[in-house]
Amino acid sequence: MRLPTNERFADFASHFPAGADRGEPWKDNVLCRATGYADFSGRWAGATFQRGLYRVVDANTGPKLLGLTAEAFPDFAQRVHPFGFDWMGRALALDVRRVSKSEPLILLLEPGTGQALEIPHSFESFHRQLHELREPALAGSFFDAWSWANRDALPISTSQCVGYEVPLFLGGKDTVENLAVQDLDVYWSLSGQLYRGVRNLPPGAAIKGIVIE
Repeated sequence: MRLPTNERFADFASHFPAGADRGEPWKDNVLCRATGYADFSGRWAGATFQRGLYRVVDANTGPKLLGLTAEAFPDFAQRVHPFGFDWMGRALALDVRRVSKSEPLILLLEPGTGQALEIPHSFESFHRQLHELREPALAGSFFDAWSWANRDALPISTSQCVGYEVPLFLGGKDTVENLAVQDLDVYWSLSGQLYRGVRNLPPGAAIKGIVIE
């Protein structure tokens, strides 16, 4: 039996109060076929939760994030469909290559590390359990530590993220001190270019210079 929106995502709504901003739902074909997406996006498209911890795409940011992920992760370009992004700019997307009970599962794409991490949840189950997944999926405690030291930077706008000043794949440290508020588009583009340039180098290889196209 299909639950109404106010029951289906009641736990999510109680733990993730949304900011005032809203947009038009992104009518991506894969997303629209996912159970719960139409109800969820109809209520929260373009919304920001917990002052930037988690953001949901809308008709404007969805296609833009799709292009950024395809550029940075070309091996996944034909299989991922982003529905949201977190405070670090990491894209949460449905992966059509991984399916359980006819529902595509989630892939987390990290521009600052060059990694794609599998999350064994569908769109609906992810959001119904996101309070419990706050730490592994959204790096909740890292956000709390950063936001405590950078209260004036909150809330994080949908055009921004908190990215690594030195990406981890270039030897940067996974610390609050290595984080800074950055333009989301620029961060994704630069991280993608840098990662493509170094991913085939052997461990410990010296990098003498970087040219950004």
